[in-house]
Amino acid sequence: MAASAKDSPDPSAPPARTGRPRASAKGEQTRARLIAAARTLLAGGLAERFTTRNVAALCGVSHGMCHYHFQDRTDLVLAVVTDIRPEWILPLEEAVSAPGSFAERAERAVELLSRPEGAELSHLHSALHWHALNDERVRESLEAEYRRWRRCFVDLFQVLADERAAGPAGGRAVDPLALGEAVAAAVDGLAAAESLGAEVDSGAVLRTLVRTLAAGA
Repeated sequence: MAASAKDSPDPSAPPARTGRPRASAKGEQTRARLIAAARTLLAGGLAERFTTRNVAALCGVSHGMCHYHFQDRTDLVLAVVTDIRPEWILPLEEAVSAPGSFAERAERAVELLSRPEGAELSHLHSALHWHALNDERVRESLEAEYRRWRRCFVDLFQVLADERAAGPAGGRAVDPLALGEAVAAAVDGLAAAESLGAEVDSGAVLRTLVRTLAAGA
């Protein structure tokens, strides 16, 4: 009995270190560095330089290590598509989903969309669109991201529809899909104009558009 008790593990003792979490953390760090290198090359605007070999060289790892984490160049592009989501989609989702009236949520969204897009993110979007034209997997991934982005505007006008429905007389019906897609298209157009150097007060334009659509709905 004594020998058995001595050999039994102490349930209060911390779990033994196996070393695997450390190796996993190192692998995740390497993967993150490869994605950062991929972003740098993509934002550089030289599509012909975007190869797994060049990404590995910029990252300072072997070409084989790059292929350990990413099967091919497309996998790297898809990783970048996911990596930039917190920089343009998640903030908009948070602005729309946070508590408040339609007017309050719309103002948060407009304020966010009025901020100038950083040069790197702008170049990345252009590069990703180029790859989407030449790679079906990238096109499908990027389109899914844009559907998620456009959904934010539909959700915003759904708040207006719910407010109208809860009104004393029920209010006029609101089509969140049509109105949301209209604003999303306008935001895309403004971004394109600004990328060409047009001097447009995007905040004023978007506020006018949202308020006009909301009033006429």
